[in-house]
Amino acid sequence: MKANIKLGTVFGVELGLHYSWFVIALLIMVSLVGQFHATNRNWTDAVVWSAAILTSVLFFAALFAHELSHALVARARGLPVHKITLFLLGGMAQLEQEPSDATTEFWMAIAGPIASCAIGLILLALARASGWVPWTTAQTPGVAILVWLGYINLVLGVFNLIPGFPLDGGRVLRAIIWWITGSADRSTRIAAQIGQLIGAGFIAFGIISFFGKGGFSGLWFALIGWFVLQAAGASIMQLQVGSLLRGLRVRDVMSQDCPSIDGNMRLQEFVDEHLLKTGQRCFLVVGDQYLAGLITPHEVRQIERARWPFVTVREAMRPVSEIHSLSPDVPAMQAMEMMGRENVNQLPIIANGQLQGIVTRAHLIQLIHSRAEVLGR
Repeated sequence: MKANIKLGTVFGVELGLHYSWFVIALLIMVSLVGQFHATNRNWTDAVVWSAAILTSVLFFAALFAHELSHALVARARGLPVHKITLFLLGGMAQLEQEPSDATTEFWMAIAGPIASCAIGLILLALARASGWVPWTTAQTPGVAILVWLGYINLVLGVFNLIPGFPLDGGRVLRAIIWWITGSADRSTRIAAQIGQLIGAGFIAFGIISFFGKGGFSGLWFALIGWFVLQAAGASIMQLQVGSLLRGLRVRDVMSQDCPSIDGNMRLQEFVDEHLLKTGQRCFLVVGDQYLAGLITPHEVRQIERARWPFVTVREAMRPVSEIHSLSPDVPAMQAMEMMGRENVNQLPIIANGQLQGIVTRAHLIQLIHSRAEVLGR
């Protein structure tokens, strides 16, 4: 998931917010306002809203800590992680590649729940040291914030241990099955199928709860169930795609007939003579036999049409420094995953600083369909 708002970096990991995050942030803040009003009627509106806003911000800081724990363990085990994104249903640490062994998968998955539970216990201990008596209503805003955050982090940690892939508990289950069977593919398939069952169970429980006395919380359970069901199904689909691309390297699927254009060409001429006439969607901008950049309809749309006659292709292109590239020896499945992760439709293939070719999502999808038809899968 591509982050829409960048917040900075922590330990070299980019932190970001997807726009859907604001939906849950607003819901949590409104819920906290109602809760604080109901339990502390002597608080003024200003105190209630201030406490609710601060609690919401700290809650999402705790979510970042949860995901950052995944990222730090992954890095310690040799897996690069560059981004953490918060979205509507939580967070996601974006790995450059999947774990290669069950031990790495286990410790990377369990790190998040451990971090959340540790944060929860520390916050409740601080509340207790501040005079709060367990199972009673906190009287001061500071203690109320600590208590709410303490309980919610414990809930978050325990909830993520539910063995439904791709929740953390599902990944722990996958690691255990991986240890037993020695097969990453088989463990993923079993964990994802269990995830589908759990997702369907959440949806059923949520619907029943909604029409009972659960109200909004029932819809929330149904939404979480739908997310788990879809994500688990996507994992099974990804596994099938991986089996169809197994053994193929980027050099086997790349195209060496890459249309290139002069960067000094005006954008209007490029659109009229190349983009519209050839049907090609990706062009390489090459200078002195080296790749200077890449231009697609996406880059063209970023320029106002009235300026096309005056802007050069070089000015409109995506510079090579901003382009993710691959070497010819990278597995084809990794290229597919990178295009999905970075939301691009093509990747240049570079070796020793020289452009070797280009691999496109459309060609990989066509190849997958052809192999599935031939192999009967």
